[in-house]
Amino acid sequence: MEERNPRTVVITGASSGIGRSLALEYSAPGVVIGLVGRDGRRLDQVATACRARGADAVTGVVDVSDRAGLDAWLREFDRRHPVDLVVANAGVLVRMPGGEVEPADDAYRLMQINVLGVLNTAQPMIARMKERGRGQLALIASVAAFTPLPHSPSYSASKAAVLNYGLSLRAVLAHHGVGVSVVCCGFVETPMIADIKDPKPFNMTAEKAALRIRRGLEQDRAVIMFPLFFALMSRLDGLLPDRVRRFFYAHSQRGKASAINR
Repeated sequence: MEERNPRTVVITGASSGIGRSLALEYSAPGVVIGLVGRDGRRLDQVATACRARGADAVTGVVDVSDRAGLDAWLREFDRRHPVDLVVANAGVLVRMPGGEVEPADDAYRLMQINVLGVLNTAQPMIARMKERGRGQLALIASVAAFTPLPHSPSYSASKAAVLNYGLSLRAVLAHHGVGVSVVCCGFVETPMIADIKDPKPFNMTAEKAALRIRRGLEQDRAVIMFPLFFALMSRLDGLLPDRVRRFFYAHSQRGKASAINR
């Protein structure tokens, strides 16, 4: 059965936003936190905050798109501290004004981080968790997984891929005592959405989001959706006929282009 009170946690994209808040949420005496990100200075700051709460924090300056580098770091960390929970949180957003297509380089880079980065995080741990007959994977997606957003086609596609990948893994790994949950959250106050000028309905703090994610993982929920109403509306939007959906999008506000790390 899945680990509901993890003593060793690995979080990618841990230097800010949801990743940072999750690291602090899980930090406590006797807990080991593995912090993975690209910014060593910010990772060190998060590690210091985790240690202040009693946790043993270990940092890894690795880009999740670096398959070999991340695999090596995870293997060594797991050898020293068998991992109970892995949170594949690292991600980026590319957002374009209406009528504009994402630059190819931005779209490819987004897929490398949001999709392949999740695989690079999860795959090295699957065999180890299966051998131990316990553990939990948390994949951070978005409510964008439920609906095709015209201003963020690559982002929507990447989160839909994470959702389906996670649910497929869950069905397979449940027989091995390994839990898998996919997190589909709405607007959370992180650097990723800082430049979005459009309305952000039901926006919440990263700290509140981290608490909801932890509670959902403790319950081994397949999909952790919040805010619930916004998530359900996004699901409904994804079921609308294409012509109807495009009509509503044509009358909505358009955000300016941005490509911001979480």
